Amino acid sequence: MMGSNELNSRRRRKSGSRPLSLKILFDQGVPQPLQTHLVGYEVRRAFQQGWATKRNGELLALAEQSGFDLLLTTDQKLRYQQNLTGRSIALLNLGRGNWPEIEPHATIIAGIAINMKPGEVRYFSIGE
Repeated sequence: MMGSNELNSRRRRKSGSRPLSLKILFDQGVPQPLQTHLVGYEVRRAFQQGWATKRNGELLALAEQSGFDLLLTTDQKLRYQQNLTGRSIALLNLGRGNWPEIEPHATIIAGIAINMKPGEVRYFSIGE
């Protein structure tokens, strides 16, 4: 039997495409100002969900169970510490959480974020 969050997530998707209504989770390190570049999408922060102390695998699992389509993170270790194969949630790793470094790239990051496919993992390199 399918949970209501999974069913709602499936209703938002057309076959093989991104959700019609994107639900995005920012982890603790993602700067809040990036949210202004994602107007029109549901963006929540981990602390708003009561997940401020959750780490990596547990955060990914909670996000998927709650119907999030994308996790934005700055945790560079996440992709090495977790098996991301078979996940329904997309993962975009910014690598850094310093807003002055991210700000010039915010529009590009937002464009990448809203076009990611379920289960896709991407790393956006800033100044490396």
